Amino acid sequence: MRRLFALVLMLWSLAFARDQFDAYIDATELPVMVHATATEVRDRHGELLRAYMVEDGLWRMEVSADQVDPLFYEMLIAYEDKRFFDHQGVDGWAMARAVRQALWNGRVVSGASTLTMQVARLLEDGSTGRWDGKLRQMRLALALERQLSKDEILAIYLRIAPYGGNVEGLRAASLAWLGKEPGRLTPAEAALLVSLPQAPESRRPDRHPEAARIARDRVLMRMAGDGVIDMETALAGQMDPWPKGRQAVPQLAPHMADRAAAMGEGRHDLTLDAGLQRSLEALVRDHMANKDPRLSMAVMLADHQSGEILASVGSPDYGDTQGQGFVDMTQALRSPGSTLKPLVYGLGFDGGMAHPETLILDTPIQFGSYAPQNFDGVFRGEVSVRHALQLSLNIPVIRLTEALGPAHVMAAMQRAGMQAELQGGAPGLALSLGGVGTSLQDMVQLYAGMANGGEAVPLRWHRGIEEGKGARILSAASAWQVGNILAGLAPPATAGPPGRVAYKTGTSYGHRDAWALGWDGQYVVGVWMGRADGTPVPGVFGGADAAPILFQALGRARERAVPLPPPPPETLQIARAQLPANLQRFGPREKQPTLQLTFPPDGARLALEGGAVPVKLRGGVPPFALLVDGAVVQSGVQRPEFLAPLAGQGFTTLSVIDAAGNAGRVSIELQ
Repeated sequence: MRRLFALVLMLWSLAFARDQFDAYIDATELPVMVHATATEVRDRHGELLRAYMVEDGLWRMEVSADQVDPLFYEMLIAYEDKRFFDHQGVDGWAMARAVRQALWNGRVVSGASTLTMQVARLLEDGSTGRWDGKLRQMRLALALERQLSKDEILAIYLRIAPYGGNVEGLRAASLAWLGKEPGRLTPAEAALLVSLPQAPESRRPDRHPEAARIARDRVLMRMAGDGVIDMETALAGQMDPWPKGRQAVPQLAPHMADRAAAMGEGRHDLTLDAGLQRSLEALVRDHMANKDPRLSMAVMLADHQSGEILASVGSPDYGDTQGQGFVDMTQALRSPGSTLKPLVYGLGFDGGMAHPETLILDTPIQFGSYAPQNFDGVFRGEVSVRHALQLSLNIPVIRLTEALGPAHVMAAMQRAGMQAELQGGAPGLALSLGGVGTSLQDMVQLYAGMANGGEAVPLRWHRGIEEGKGARILSAASAWQVGNILAGLAPPATAGPPGRVAYKTGTSYGHRDAWALGWDGQYVVGVWMGRADGTPVPGVFGGADAAPILFQALGRARERAVPLPPPPPETLQIARAQLPANLQRFGPREKQPTLQLTFPPDGARLALEGGAVPVKLRGGVPPFALLVDGAVVQSGVQRPEFLAPLAGQGFTTLSVIDAAGNAGRVSIELQ
């Protein structure tokens, strides 16, 4: 009976002790187990474009089980805690072995710390050298095992394990020391990442590369001995190179990544393609390498069918201060120069005012105090609309803008989704020549709409932002006609063979901005070049400096040319003579007084006195413009008699053009 009573008492005592122990463990105050991780910006395929350090200056990144090579897990468990999936946080067998070995050898030979205990130490940032610290870790480890699954405990370890310096967690370590994600690791790479957390500072590859190598090789040999890998693999792994410095964390599309990060912390998935982004960044960087360091360049490429932006380069060098590389020039407001002209002609086609074969005057014209000039200062008389757009003449597009009304052009820009800004309020005739502030992204959006059959395509760059349906800018026929005209332009000599491309270049007033925008059957590209501070850049032209980059960007976007679409069925494709009478020539053809150049007479020989020759006119509509050998030397002349400034001797052609487009011409010889 006494024995039975003693047995019952012992069992009761054990149960009471167990309950007390359980209560003690359950009462454990758990530390914070949620740690801030880097805001990440990824491309359309999930590839990392850029990551941002957490507030305390650490590189700590979120990692999931499917992002880690299974070999790393095998090595980690085999090396650190073989019985991880069997114990409850504290491994009694390992502890007994460690005590026995310590007593036998008179020193500590092996540790008994489990992975869960290591997680407990990391969560509390505690030490392992004191018994009170070790006991606290054991208590916390047991508590963690009761609250979390094994996978959750491993996830914490992978997120906060130290890897030297300000690097925490497996993903940050793999990127910092190996320059790659941990999804596919060689045995040597996995062994290195297993070994570093044991002594993160004394094994840092950038400061102690030899110590890192020795630790890696030790893990490889242990893994061979434990059967995780074979000996041949371990020996081969010891011959692999090991990191001796730190790799830069990816920093692709930094400007667009900044835009995404400004929306909030966490993960941002963009529409960009990392491979194409990397290629276009290299293209811009190489192109600008030997140019004035104050110059900048921006490129944007999008799919005009889906509206997704596939690459966006805001400057040649994000970190450059001299060229203000931190300024995203895809978003900056600049003058678009002549790149709005295709829209104006398309609106003219839709309004029944013109056709690509319609004749339009390229002669001096004045609207109040505004007297526009062509870029080269030469007037070509009557030209077809097709040639006027291809030659980027200013006078014809101003005539058409005046007939349309600048407000109509501005409304079309707004339908395209552009956020254009005007100086002085209401739009004027100069709008068509770039008298408005707009961004490269908005210009790409406008051209995407023209490429998409005249229907606006809201550009999309963030997978978390849904864009609405676009409005119609031009009819399908007019949009095709504009594209057909632009596709007739010869490509730059350095363009290569990317197929037919509808493109337009532009240079803003004072050479502040050089542009090239264009599309093929799938992609639309915009290129801008200039200075971020808006200072003029003499000698910079859209055709010479921006257009070659447009064609090269298209060439890098696809392996083969994507043909432009065929014309819509309703497109009117006939010769000028077959057009309706009102479309054969632009504008009213009122009868005007005939212009005659009465002096000097044709073929006269004159002595040049005082550097001028008198000119006398009869008829015509002032103001008059005087051209000498095709170049304008005087404009806005109101009187029928005036002096023509001339220089040099020899044969000279004098031409006078009035406000109605009438012209008179004589050839004289100066002696």
